[in-house]
Amino acid sequence: VQLQASGGGSVQSGGSLGLSCVASGNIFSIGAMAWYRQAPGKQRELVASVANGGRTTYADSVKGRFTISRDNAKNTVYLQMNSLEPEDTAVYYCNAKRIGPDAWGQGTQVTVSS
Repeated sequence: VQLQASGGGSVQSGGSLGLSCVASGNIFSIGAMAWYRQAPGKQRELVASVANGGRTTYADSVKGRFTISRDNAKNTVYLQMNSLEPEDTAVYYCNAKRIGPDAWGQGTQVTVSS
């Protein structure tokens, strides 16, 4: 499974950005998909996940501001980020759970200025 992420960029505090991640390869092995992020000097953390059936989970820090969704027909997972804060600045990675090792995208930078 290969994951190709796009989106991200720079925005001022309070702004919005959207991320997309397209899966290719052995997509039938994919279960839940998720977005993680890693800020400088910090560990990678789970931001949000969405199961095959659509059930979602969110980190407390992004609840009410971020929305994860997936389009199985397009093999794509999305992350809509609203009301962004400087603390959301990080490299964002898409992730796919599968039989065997997780698949990871290449990471995309999100920078929020105050």
